[in-house]
Amino acid sequence: MSAPFASVLVIANPVSGTYLPVTAETVRRRFADAGHTVTLAVTEQPGHARKLAAEALAPGGPDIVVALGGDGTAHDVAAGLANTENSTPPQAARVPALLILPTGTGNSFYREIWADRPWREALELAVTETYFRAIDLARVAENGASALLGASTGVVAQSLITARDITDAGRERYEKAVAASLRAFTPYPGRVLVDGEVVQEGPTVFANVGGGRHRGGRFKLLPDSVMDDGLLDVCVVGTALPLHELPALSRDGGHVGREGVVYARGRSIVVERTDGHPLVFEYDGDVLETPGERFTLDVVPGALWVVAPSPKGWSGRPGAVPAHRGGPARVRSTRT
Repeated sequence: MSAPFASVLVIANPVSGTYLPVTAETVRRRFADAGHTVTLAVTEQPGHARKLAAEALAPGGPDIVVALGGDGTAHDVAAGLANTENSTPPQAARVPALLILPTGTGNSFYREIWADRPWREALELAVTETYFRAIDLARVAENGASALLGASTGVVAQSLITARDITDAGRERYEKAVAASLRAFTPYPGRVLVDGEVVQEGPTVFANVGGGRHRGGRFKLLPDSVMDDGLLDVCVVGTALPLHELPALSRDGGHVGREGVVYARGRSIVVERTDGHPLVFEYDGDVLETPGERFTLDVVPGALWVVAPSPKGWSGRPGAVPAHRGGPARVRSTRT
């Protein structure tokens, strides 16, 4: 059975949490054995993955770019491919599709696309039942950066700073960072607007905007979020919810619906601090070092093609889903 792609670029991050050279070779060999042209590129410095992905947009570039790493690698490759700084949709140009395979710490984006499938199974499906799906990104208005999983303020953003001093590996690192940040955290006076309407104002523990349902691999902060519905979800936690209950509740989205928790969605989300002090703000795990009291995130619908599991009932026949160069079918969800 032929597949709707011919060439593959594998971008491997050797410093991601669980990376092994044999993993990269396994991925390269599987695509090569299926008859595809494969190039393996190992990143050498921060920003290299984004540069390689951006270069893949040139004529004659690959049809699929594999990001072999964690959420940071996925963010960099997605940013290079999507180029949300202009508004040209991917349907209008030759844009490779992103296949994420996890060798990171949290691997939240892999979980969004492939759920709990082992990565070898995801690789096999990518080779034998190739399906392309267009997903949304968020654009940070203040600097033009794109967010794949989303952005946050408050204790969620603070935990990323705390994690810098924790030596544990894997998702346990984030768990410890969240616990430590909660013990020392003081809620900030905040306000959140959705499409220009205030949905929350007052003492704030965190506001999380996305994008992806999960952060840190384990915390389901946005349990109702769908990555291709043309909307951003936002969850704001105030002080009515006891802080010590938050980690356990957020594992399965149990914090939503509790007193002091606001959940909304829209096309443009504004998060701000109202006392004149700078807001701790991060997107896709990068804490913004430039001080600011207010940040705006706008949805960019269908900004990125990804290789994903095929919808139930899709036969996998060649041509059943057009290649991304011509515009693959877009899986959409309707919510009210």
